[in-house]
Amino acid sequence: MFRINLKNDIHFSCASGDTLLDGAQKQSIVLDYSCKTGRCQSCKAKVVKGTSVAKMEETGLSAEEKSRGYILTCVRTPTSDLTLDVEDLSAYSLEKVKTVPSKIDFISKISSNVMELHLRIPPNASFNYLSGQYINIIKGDYKRSYSIANTSSASNLVFFIKNYEGGRFSHYLFNEAKVNDLLRIEGPIGTFFYRKTNKKNVVFLATGTGIAPVKALLEQMDENGSEFIDKNIYLFFGGRTEEDLFWKPDLKNIKVRFVPVLSRSHADWKGAKGHVQEAVLSEEIDLADSVLYACGSENMIKDSRELAIANGLSEDAFYSDAFISS
Repeated sequence: MFRINLKNDIHFSCASGDTLLDGAQKQSIVLDYSCKTGRCQSCKAKVVKGTSVAKMEETGLSAEEKSRGYILTCVRTPTSDLTLDVEDLSAYSLEKVKTVPSKIDFISKISSNVMELHLRIPPNASFNYLSGQYINIIKGDYKRSYSIANTSSASNLVFFIKNYEGGRFSHYLFNEAKVNDLLRIEGPIGTFFYRKTNKKNVVFLATGTGIAPVKALLEQMDENGSEFIDKNIYLFFGGRTEEDLFWKPDLKNIKVRFVPVLSRSHADWKGAKGHVQEAVLSEEIDLADSVLYACGSENMIKDSRELAIANGLSEDAFYSDAFISS
């Protein structure tokens, strides 16, 4: 067993065969994570002291980040005691992952390739989560991960699901699914949720169905509107065509600067053009006084992080949830 030291004198023990993330979770220490496959950067950590080895390739890290001592805790196992420059998130009281039954309560296409799905949970099976987290939907012998698109104050779980050609769950959902079909859900999973901050600007970036957890976060903020009176809140929602922008904020208690962005706009499009990360710069937001939440494709997350940090965003003020293809 090795001793793993974190910020604020927090530490835990980790066996040589466990990843750092698994070792932490076994001792109720909560570290940032999302994909658990080394492909995103949610579990990125700076090594202050000690050594470890990667069980699989850390494709979520650049060569430059690796040279600066960064690792991904979801795929790293310790080979000595370690000191990591990361914090324990246990204070946010994340629920333990569990599996419960659910039934389809509503299903409808909201664009040519996106479905809105509502699942209901049995009254005797409570399922609590933090806005922004995701779950695995299980059908038979396979499961797929989807972000929850609403807050836990709602009676149903809402999802925006894209139709992927050749995908088993996509084929079921878009061709066979019907109300009252029985499914199972496993969760809640992930650490993409709102963190309290003293910074003035709260910036959200989303592409495609990546709007789902961002929608949940904004609605959670709206429910607690008085906490955000002094914040400047921005939402940049990107797609290829107008059809991809299938949701826009309609909130009562917070003001959101909504910037729709198209990468393949037509001549009549009056909004922002290009990519969401570039649109952020055009708004001239003081990124040094900002936190940024990004959800969407791996490439968008990577580009957004690099661009925002290069323009003043603090490295520890970027939170992301990359949608990793199966």
